Amino acid sequence: MGRRYILNQTSPCRARSLASLLFLGCVTMFIAPAPACAGNLVNDPQGFRGIPWGSSLTDLENLTLTDSGARVKRYDMKQEPLTLGEARVDSMRLYTIDGKLARVAIYYRGQSTHTHVLAYLESQFGPIDRAPGSMVRGLNQQYNWRGTETEINLTYQGQGERGFLFIESRMLAPRLTEALLDIGSSY
Repeated sequence: MGRRYILNQTSPCRARSLASLLFLGCVTMFIAPAPACAGNLVNDPQGFRGIPWGSSLTDLENLTLTDSGARVKRYDMKQEPLTLGEARVDSMRLYTIDGKLARVAIYYRGQSTHTHVLAYLESQFGPIDRAPGSMVRGLNQQYNWRGTETEINLTYQGQGERGFLFIESRMLAPRLTEALLDIGSSY
């Protein structure tokens, strides 16, 4: 005879499937990134350190061309020490797409440096959202400011104490990202 199931009884196979889904849901909650704290960019810089978005970087003396592809070029700042406000950072890299400044990537290490970088960004571009439920502490912190021409994204990884700051043109950065992701393009 065939198997009969009572409506309120769950088959062993279905029970395992439900348990697996529940387990995956719990794991996803714990590894998902912390919610981002977003704010409006109070003073849109429309570039980086007086260099407007879309500018050519070829004639600037304080930059070194470190990577040159067909469409994407990377320049590193030469000045020492590299600072952002009171924070000393490890590197500042400027990226161009088709000869136009599109993104600045700043890397740093240490909780103290992170505190200084965050204080600088808030003083220049406005406060982060500290409303109840927003995440400003934890292993992975993310902060965003968005202006009409510029977007600023700061990520800090507590484990390893590493910070990544991206200041980018809202118009040119998507083209840069697309070129960097285009496999085989030699950017």
